[in-house]
Amino acid sequence: MAEAGECPSPQSEIATDRPDVTNSSLVVPAGSIQVENGLNTSGQSAEKGFDGSNSRLRFGVAPCLEVLVDVPSYVGRLAGPVDTGFTNVTPAVKWQVSGLTEPANLSVVAGVGLPTGTPAISGPGLQPYLQVPWSYELGGGWGISGMFTSFFRPSDPANRQTSEATFVVERKVNDKLALFAEYVGDYPSRGAGSALFNIGGGYLLNRTEQIDFHLAFGLNRNSPDYVVGVGYSYRWDNVLGTARRH
Repeated sequence: MAEAGECPSPQSEIATDRPDVTNSSLVVPAGSIQVENGLNTSGQSAEKGFDGSNSRLRFGVAPCLEVLVDVPSYVGRLAGPVDTGFTNVTPAVKWQVSGLTEPANLSVVAGVGLPTGTPAISGPGLQPYLQVPWSYELGGGWGISGMFTSFFRPSDPANRQTSEATFVVERKVNDKLALFAEYVGDYPSRGAGSALFNIGGGYLLNRTEQIDFHLAFGLNRNSPDYVVGVGYSYRWDNVLGTARRH
């Protein structure tokens, strides 16, 4: 893990925005490209579906600053009346606040979903969002983290804004394996909210590669009954012009 309070370098271990909903409070090292991928399957009552490849491309454009893009994922039907199609292209900028007290990390993300996906899946119009992921190392391999996100849908009269709050307890079992338990709550400006309890972990294949898994359970009637996912992420260092070649 990158040392708390400092922005990552190419010598840091990969830090991903998956498999938990809470994104990493760390940016990608300057000059690096990171690709994160995953596949989920979920069910709610008689409806069952899948989505993938849930790919996020992250570019370290300067120290403590990255540009990221969520590329379209396909949502497919396994059983029941599930809408199918593609999600939006969603670019964003992420800035990690440097110089904080050593156990803490904090980032600010601003992005916008472009109306490129299937309306039944992604909704209408531009969809901006603001996000603040944070983390705090407790010592002994334990840590806590969380995230607050505000999603805006100006073109959707039924629900123009949704707030999402997450909280994670993480345990680094050894140098390769970390496990987590997470609460995720979504609170729309109109209508009832949803809540998930999510568990899983990530395993480092090496300093720049990770595989992961997660299993989530819905906590109320508006949530999926379950979500199961797996993923693979990797990072290329010193490939952008902002990095000093070694």
